[in-house]
Order: sequence, then structure tokens, then C-alpha cells
Amino acid sequence: MFEIKTNTGETVLSEGETLLESLQKAGIYLTASCGGKGICGKCKVRVAQGKIRVNSFLNISENEKKLGYVLACQSFPESEILLELPEKLITVTERISTAKVDVVYNFFKKNPTLLNPLVKKIHIKVQPPQLENPEGDLERVKKALGVELLFSREFIELLPEVLRENNWSLTVVVTQKEVIDYLLSGNKLYGVAVDIGTTTVVVALVDLEKNELIEFASCYNSQILYGDDVITRIIYATEAPRGLEILRRCIVDDINALVNTLTVRNKEGRVFVICIAGNTTMTHLFWGINPNYIRQEPYVPVLNHYPYWKAKDAELILDSQIPIYTIPSVAGFIGGDIVAGLLACQMHNEEDICLFIDIGTNGEIVVGNKDWLIAASTSAGPCFEGSGISCGMRATQGAIEAMKYDKASDTVELKVIGESKPIGICGSGVIDIVSELFENGIVDQKGKFIPNSSKRIRFINEEFAFFISDNCYITQSDIDNIVRSKAAIYAGVSTLLRELGLNEKDISKIYIAGGFGEFLDIQKAVKIGMLPNLPKDRYIFVGNASLTGAILCLMSSNLLKIAEELADKITYFDLSSSKRFTDEYLSALFIPHTERERFLS
Repeated sequence: MFEIKTNTGETVLSEGETLLESLQKAGIYLTASCGGKGICGKCKVRVAQGKIRVNSFLNISENEKKLGYVLACQSFPESEILLELPEKLITVTERISTAKVDVVYNFFKKNPTLLNPLVKKIHIKVQPPQLENPEGDLERVKKALGVELLFSREFIELLPEVLRENNWSLTVVVTQKEVIDYLLSGNKLYGVAVDIGTTTVVVALVDLEKNELIEFASCYNSQILYGDDVITRIIYATEAPRGLEILRRCIVDDINALVNTLTVRNKEGRVFVICIAGNTTMTHLFWGINPNYIRQEPYVPVLNHYPYWKAKDAELILDSQIPIYTIPSVAGFIGGDIVAGLLACQMHNEEDICLFIDIGTNGEIVVGNKDWLIAASTSAGPCFEGSGISCGMRATQGAIEAMKYDKASDTVELKVIGESKPIGICGSGVIDIVSELFENGIVDQKGKFIPNSSKRIRFINEEFAFFISDNCYITQSDIDNIVRSKAAIYAGVSTLLRELGLNEKDISKIYIAGGFGEFLDIQKAVKIGMLPNLPKDRYIFVGNASLTGAILCLMSSNLLKIAEELADKITYFDLSSSKRFTDEYLSALFIPHTERERFLS
């Protein structure tokens, strides 16, 4: 048994296992898209000290070899070692958002008849063959099932042996149209829901027999290396050599790694179905479909409603016949993530006028009720998802989620996720910090640092920055970025309401969606002019509503059908052609706004 020490402070024991296996047992999850087969090259780590045996250096360059890089899945420690882990690790948690879990359970508690998973198991007893009855194995399976279903060639290939080895007793996994696989004794029936965000990817593992959420895992979307926003990625996909292929490989590898991580932790079952939600560009890139015309007027996608495709079509490392359902989009800039979000909060069943805001890299806005729904999209940038700012990070352990500043003593009081040492700032922390700096006269209405207002303001990387802790700070460029982002969201809401002849006070409920929603301080968000100045009790946090909607559809084919209908019901309003939006945006480029009376209360 050997001791593995990491650069992040953990100590792991390894006995005859690969580095990848040892780290996984200790709850440290590297990206391993190929499931540890040594072919994807994603689980690179650097051995800083110690002796190690390496089976394969595939995808490790000669220069990386000299620096000590190895594939964790192909390396075995032969002494105590010091291991340098990459910054990009997968985050696994049993609960990303309690609200999200409650939404799922409460929905099916109130609507038990809608509980109808996209796949289910059927146990059958097949009549053994006899000399006087020449029927084939498949024909006798069809009789035992009693329903007309399709069968894949892969299923039929294995049928004779499986029937005879199991004494003519068979458990099969079926969709509404097709028999997709066999379920061996003791296997649990799992499904996976996926939210493909522009900045982050999140998956949920679901037990479809017990109808229970098991675990969640998330990571940054690797496409971020090729652009922060959808337009930049569309340009890369269409103009760079092999651009579309590269971006597709990024997101497929991310999903493979996340699903593999969860199945390694939950070996009692197998994944038999996947339901995906994402914005229009992300779903095009996932399926390898050219997104070029989404960015060209009239901004038309190749398709909004996706056919029933399989894992082999998506190049996922799951059984080839596993079905993948994609929640439909509305238009080029209103995707399946918003349809899933509306389904999650049931806004399409509301009597009163409601507002739905998804705060992410794209700020999507929907206004309406059970009779009508109108949507718009504005580019907010990735700063509210922990990217695009100097010390930004996702809302995981070590992230500053709130700050209180004391002007008299020039000190700060921090709230850090996991109550650990701060290592970065998440989206809610960004909003909190800017609000505190403005309220205490450290930045002015334009978001610019006021000279000599705090000893915490220092010069770094050729600009001023406010130091929150020894290693966490927010720069002038960061604040400028945040002001532009909050202006885009508020201007989008304001424009859509005014185009419809509505006032903010006409809104009965405001659903706030986005991964950081549960940590958001509404009063601070209103204070900087990001959200409408309405009573706090009108705001409802729905967390990652896109993932919640995908989970609901995974557990109910009826809800997937409603999602298909909902996508056709929503009307898209193009903000880019609106002069009103330009005016509103320019007015919102101040804290809180040029028309301060909008935020007086």
C-alpha cells in the first residue's frame, strides 16, 4: 500500500490500483471520458515526486513525459508519491439544490398518474420451443410481451443465448416503441438527465424503478476553451478547421466523464436512457449539427424538434441502443433549457402573468401565463456562472457566495461555501461584492473605483483591484464586465415588458433560474439594478430549472410530450432588432440605473 499526496492537500491510499481508481475511492474525480480505458487522454496528472509504473503514454507528448505527466488510469504507484492534480475536477454531490429535488418529488406526489418513465422493465416467461411448433425465438418473445414493439438487430443477435441461459425467463427494457436491451438479475434501472450549459454541464442520475434522484455531478463545459459565448463558438464551429468536430468532442467527452463518474459510484445499476436539455446552439453542437445559421438573420436553427436518436449516434460510451431524448427548442436563441425550465415551474399553467428569468451565460426571459408565452434572449456573459472574471469559480466548496463590508474598519465578513478557506468567487458572490462596494462608496454609479476609498484597493496586472482576501480580488475590468452583464438582463426584462404594454408591477411571480439561484440575495441583485424592483416575496428560486425539467421528462413520457407542445406555443421576440432595447441597455449601464427612481425603494 502506497500513500499518494496531492497538491490540493488530500492524502490517498493506493493498493494495487491505478491512480484514477485510488482517487475515485477518495472522492476525487478526474475527467475520464473513456471510462479509464486509456484512450481519451483526459485524466492527465503530473507526478512531482516518487516512483510510478505506467502501462501506456497514449496522448502524452514527449515534452509532457519529461515534465512527469502520466495518464492516471494507466499508472500504478510503486512508492509514496506527490501528485499534481489539474484545476478541472468533476464535482459530485448528492444535492445540488434541495429546491430542485423537492420540485420533482412534490410534482409527482400531486400528479401520480404522470409518473411514466421513458424506459421501463418488463419481465416475461417465454414458451420453450417444441418439435411441433417451429416458431422462432423472437416470435415467441413477441407473444410473451403481448404488445407490438420494435427490436434492434443487436438485441436479436444475443437473444438465443440469453433465452437459454436464463431458462426462458427474460427481463427486458422497453421504450414506448422499442425493446432496447436485457436487464440482468440485480441490475437497477438508471436514467440520466443532462443540462448542457454554455459554461457548465450538470448531470443527474435517477433510479427509474424507485423514482429517486441518486446523485448529481458537474464540470465546466470544455468548449469554453474556444469561446465564452454561443456566437464565438458558432464562428469557431463553422470557420476553424474541424471546428464543429472539436466542439462536439468537447461536450461528448464532458458528458461521458460525468456519467462514468456517477456509474463508478453507483455500480448496482446501468444507464438505459438519457434526456438532454440545452440551449439551441449547445444541442446542435452535441449532435454535430452545423449551427452557422443561428447567428445569421433570420437566426434559424437546423431543427427545433429532435428525432429519437441513440447513444451510438451521439458517440457516448454507453450501450449503443440506449435512447437519447432531446427537449425541443423554440428558436435560435431560446432552447430546450428554457422549455425544460418553464415545465419545471409550471408557468404555462399559471392564471396570472409571470416572469421567468434564466441567469446564465445567456439571459433568457419569458413573460406570460397559461394563455400566452413570449420569450427573448440577451447575452449576459459567463460572469454569473463563475467564469470570465479574475477569481471566478462555480458555486462549489471554497467559493465566496456573500460578503459584508464594514467601512469604519475597512474589513470584510465572508460567507464561503463549505465554510472553508476562500479560493474564488461564484456568481452570487460577484453580485454581493459589487452591491457592497457601491453602497459603501468604493465604486461610483459608473462602477469605477473611487480613489483612496479603501486600503484594500491595490494595483495588480496594470489595473486597480479590491482585495477580498489574500488570494481573492475583483478588478476594475471585472466590475465593468459585471455592469454590462446586469445591464443586459435588466434591459431585456424592461424591453419585453414595455413592448407588451406591461409594467413591472403587473408581474405576480418572478421565477429565477440558474445554477447559482439558491445563493442569490435578491435585495443585492435589485440594488445593483439587475432585477426589477419588486417585493421580495414575488421572487421564487427554481435553481437549475433546465436540469429539473429534464429530470421530469426522464420520469414522465407525458411531460416530454407536453414539452414538445410547449415549445410550439412560445412566441420569440428578437431584442437585437429593437431600438427600445438599445436605449434600455445604455440606461442600465450604471449602478443601479440612470433613472434611479426605478430603484428608490
